[in-house]
Amino acid sequence: QVQLVESGGGLVQPGGSLRLSCATSGTIFSIYTMGWYRQAPGKQREWVAAITSSGEVTDYRDSVKGRFTISRDNAKNILYLQMNSLKPEDTAVYYCNAPTGSLSSENVVFRWGQGTQVTVSS
Repeated sequence: QVQLVESGGGLVQPGGSLRLSCATSGTIFSIYTMGWYRQAPGKQREWVAAITSSGEVTDYRDSVKGRFTISRDNAKNILYLQMNSLKPEDTAVYYCNAPTGSLSSENVVFRWGQGTQVTVSS
């Protein structure tokens, strides 16, 4: 019933930027803390960033601090991830979801969407 649709990925050179979007439906988006997750080839899915329901607090994994910015538009039910200064190690499929406990929880509330591919390569 709840749908999460990620978009905005693509191929970008190192140092470039992308903005990812996560469109939600089937739930009251504005009451949930939301986060971004990613999964690189051959690796487990990992938490990237999160934002509280009204946007008051954000948190990021150390490797993306200073480069990524998470935001949300509750009026449009959309979660965003602005990614700057991209590195090859950022290459992964990016997903959105709602962490269950702390902002950095690896456990999530909703069914996973298809994700959006981000490839950082020269």
